[in-house]
Amino acid sequence: MSRQRLFAGAGRFAWSTAKIGVRVVLPTACLLHAVFDYAGEISPSMGPSMLPTLNLAGDTVLVERLPGWRRRVQVGDLVVFISPANPARRAIKRVLGGPGDTLCVDPTKDKLAFVQVPRGHVWLQGDNYSNSTDSRTHGPIPQALLRGRVLACVWPSPRLLPNNVEIVPGQFVGHASD
Repeated sequence: MSRQRLFAGAGRFAWSTAKIGVRVVLPTACLLHAVFDYAGEISPSMGPSMLPTLNLAGDTVLVERLPGWRRRVQVGDLVVFISPANPARRAIKRVLGGPGDTLCVDPTKDKLAFVQVPRGHVWLQGDNYSNSTDSRTHGPIPQALLRGRVLACVWPSPRLLPNNVEIVPGQFVGHASD
């Protein structure tokens, strides 16, 4: 068998493989990119800051990124955001205040301090106040750092993560004069 005939078959194989890549792999990659950037994503969550809502050992959560999701974020929702201290790290916290809201920085302290959330920012805190680095450390978080709204835990114990925060205007839990 001549050398030319031997490599002619290899060329046809390479060409047919390339066609499959262009017809199947490339559109699939584009679809996955569009879904993860514009619809939602599955994201891991680990650490003590969101106890008891999320597990210390780790949960996998469903994150919404559909168009307009930022307008649907409300006080009480869980959000994924880029850490202001380390932009390579993402974190999950609960929204406790939106633009214009006035709230207590840390109701567990004896001396209470209040802050008004500026326009374009949110106040985020972990559910485990004693072990969370959040807006009490970083201050109000720019809304541009928000990456999605957490809808549900999908693994290891699937469940919806509803917004069950009750807001009582003018009531500050743990006020020193009570």
